[in-house]
Amino acid sequence: MERKGLLHIYCGDGKGKTSAALGLLMRAAGRGMRVHLVQLMKGRDTGELAVLRQIPGVTLARCDRDYGFVRAMGPAERQAITACHNRLLADALALAETGQLGLLVLDELNPAYAHGLLDRPLARQLILQRPPALELALTGRAPDQVFLQAADYISEITALRHPYRQGVPARKGIEF
Repeated sequence: MERKGLLHIYCGDGKGKTSAALGLLMRAAGRGMRVHLVQLMKGRDTGELAVLRQIPGVTLARCDRDYGFVRAMGPAERQAITACHNRLLADALALAETGQLGLLVLDELNPAYAHGLLDRPLARQLILQRPPALELALTGRAPDQVFLQAADYISEITALRHPYRQGVPARKGIEF
């Protein structure tokens, strides 16, 4: 019997959506699955990057620069990040179609989709028409209803308390 790949969504306003997806990634890689991580909306250096690059069977794709927060992007930044995201999604689709991937993680897909910073039909094709055996994880706040309805797992992470609300800035090694 061929394995059926399921759709995981890690969403909500709490800290840990990417961390949950990375835990899934490590588990899959530890069992010999080929894994590809696409990080959307992120361009600055984060603590997990050096470790991920050392894990056999894991590949990583992301934009080559940080575009900052969506609310601060001008038209040129929005156009540039959208072009980058579209390249990343097209490459992920091509890789998925080879049938060699066990897990694909689309980190921060939900906000990129919500803000129109990617080709939405391409994203829907990749997510909803993926190869049947491909396990797929999406992260980010406010997933689109079409993805929620298609999901097999939905984990909502809620912020009951967060130091940022008391003025504590993001800390290296903890938040990035």
